[in-house]
Amino acid sequence: MAALLAARAFTEIRHLAGEVRRSNSEDSSIEEDLERIRFLADLCLPGVARPSPWRPSRRGTSGTSWEQAMAKRPMGWTWHTTGPEGHAWTLSHIEPERRNWTPPPPLPDRRKGPPPMTLRQRAGVLLGRWPVKAPIGRQPLPTEAHVLKALDTDAVCALYEKAGRPRLGLGKGVPWLRTHLAPDGVHYLVPDPASYYWPGNSDGRGGKIRWWQCTALLRMYDGEQVSSMLAVLPETFSALPSTLPRKEQLRLVHRARSTERDTGLWGRDHKAECSPQSCGYTPELNTETGDR
Repeated sequence: MAALLAARAFTEIRHLAGEVRRSNSEDSSIEEDLERIRFLADLCLPGVARPSPWRPSRRGTSGTSWEQAMAKRPMGWTWHTTGPEGHAWTLSHIEPERRNWTPPPPLPDRRKGPPPMTLRQRAGVLLGRWPVKAPIGRQPLPTEAHVLKALDTDAVCALYEKAGRPRLGLGKGVPWLRTHLAPDGVHYLVPDPASYYWPGNSDGRGGKIRWWQCTALLRMYDGEQVSSMLAVLPETFSALPSTLPRKEQLRLVHRARSTERDTGLWGRDHKAECSPQSCGYTPELNTETGDR
């Protein structure tokens, strides 16, 4: 279906581009044609730019409920973000072809809290199997990375500040985060790089990734546990104390990896009530929130 819509969009884009070339440079319709081209590109590029079926970015994970829904119906994101104009355009090209197609169902909200552990995950905990696996063909992380650390709020914020200084790319919004974390909460951190962030990959600046992408399980001030991603240098992570029993570490790694709501989504839902009176934060001083 994506190929059919892309073909129709490219045909229309070609026609519009020809009209732009033939039009007088002062013709106000040029901007309308260019806006139409942008609209068509936004509508159809997600379907065209999907070269292979979706796969989890981390071995041993099944993806969030949102990602699983997208894998089943790849046009779900486009359909639910394009608006009435996009719906009308899409249906106008599908219906004449008499295609058996129904619009994708609404994308699910990312659930609060993790799903129950699967039988395989429970067995892995009992057998002591560390769930973070290297991408196929890559070297696994060293033994010192196969640990989950428990941290207090000051320690977590210090790691975010440290990540921001060399601009590692994961970790920001410390003032916002410090205000909204539970002051006496316990937070968890584990090295858990996605395949594209695996150590040794290009860092995009002519060097190699030398930090560990960590999954953080954070306790917010309202009690909810959410996930986040944080770049931590190996020597910094190794120096953090480790106090949790091994089976508790394994259980919490699964919980951290399967928690779908992150600091960004939590912050979005909290934004309307965020104020010095409700949570003690003054939004105009810093608008950044954490990200995944």
